[in-house]
Amino acid sequence: MSIRAKLAWTFILLLIFGITAISSYSILFIRNYLLSEGELQIQNDTEWLTITIENLRLDDNFETNLNEAARTSGYRIAIYDNDGVLFTQVPYNEELQAPEYLSQPLIEQLLSGDERVTSVYDDEERLTTYSLLQSEFNPSRYLEVSILKDQIYEPIKTIRWIIYTGMFISMGLVILVSILFSRSISRPILQLESAARNIASGKIGQSLNLDRKDEFGTLAKSLNRMAEKLQADNLELMKLNQKQNQFFADITHEIKNPLHTIAGSLEMLQTTKLSIEQRDKYLKTAERQTHRINRLFKDLVTLQRYDSDDHFIQKQRFSIQKVIDLILDIHESEAKEKQIELNTLHNSQEVIGDPDKIEQVIENLVNNAIKFTNSGTIEINVTDQNDEVQIEIKDSGIGISSEHLEKLFDRFYRTDKARSRDKGGTGLGLAVVKSILDAHGSEIFVDSTPGEGSRFWFTLPKA
Repeated sequence: MSIRAKLAWTFILLLIFGITAISSYSILFIRNYLLSEGELQIQNDTEWLTITIENLRLDDNFETNLNEAARTSGYRIAIYDNDGVLFTQVPYNEELQAPEYLSQPLIEQLLSGDERVTSVYDDEERLTTYSLLQSEFNPSRYLEVSILKDQIYEPIKTIRWIIYTGMFISMGLVILVSILFSRSISRPILQLESAARNIASGKIGQSLNLDRKDEFGTLAKSLNRMAEKLQADNLELMKLNQKQNQFFADITHEIKNPLHTIAGSLEMLQTTKLSIEQRDKYLKTAERQTHRINRLFKDLVTLQRYDSDDHFIQKQRFSIQKVIDLILDIHESEAKEKQIELNTLHNSQEVIGDPDKIEQVIENLVNNAIKFTNSGTIEINVTDQNDEVQIEIKDSGIGISSEHLEKLFDRFYRTDKARSRDKGGTGLGLAVVKSILDAHGSEIFVDSTPGEGSRFWFTLPKA
């Protein structure tokens, strides 16, 4: 017998022995557990059966009600009168035939005991409990409740079938794994040669599983590291290619609508029957769409630099309040036109970051706040938080539904595409915000309630 066969059979026999031992112990444990639970259950059920039978009236429905209680509980019920003589039993079962008389010691135990229900009597075939009845409606005095152990052990049949089925399936798997394991030990050179050939041919998606502590194991780890490096490089190239394709697809999609609008406006301007107001309208429409295209390309350049430029930001020390004051000056007239009040809590705190990029972040957030606020207030607050400064932009606008928050910072994502396009949005403002803050090692947070407004905030380190 070869070494590979000896290893395989040894492994198979050891695992089969272990699986068989565990399966047998599991069945025995479950059997004892079911018996313990059955004893506890019969005691509990005897208590409510005692109360039920005490309240049964001795009339035409007595036997019917008693049968219903037996059927519901699943036990054989026997009732004895004051002298310990069998009064009735339901259902009739030859295997669970109740004795005609109760023994005197048992009666004395029931009469003198502190517990209303006796302990469980366990013989080879059944479990039995007794209780003392105190009924004003029927002559019953003693109650015997019993059940065959076979009924308690009934689930064992299904459990045993499941365990044995799993055991045989496990044995089959053990045999298969043992054969594969023995081959892997006896043929490491072929595995190494196959892995090297796959790497040479460009198949680098599979790793070499050779768990050895000798020179073969060291060589296998080196081949795995080589394959992982090549695979990582390929994935990076694929990601860059996907980003580039998506980049151009998004540009095509976003620039198409404003170009169509500009073309339509120019076409209308060529007609001779337009009034001065109509010409101004089409000129403003074309101008607005031109500005939109300009903002689109500006945002795209920012995102492209974030994706490819390691020096996207130039950190330095600057005053965050000066940046905020500049932005407020820019948007003051626009806010007044919409009857929006711009407020800020002055804080001369200095922070570390790229002032131009942070200005772009706050500019985009304030621009969005004005765009989606019909009237009310917009607040820009700067607060100290230990070693950081929190910048918050809060508005009383239309708010954002919760289903949009998860994708809010995705590129070209709009919560309301028709409304956003009408307002001249590019769908990139918040993506630019997230990219700039990611480059700063910060994170943008949002909290919004539809109809009440939105709150955006981020942090920067103190200077």
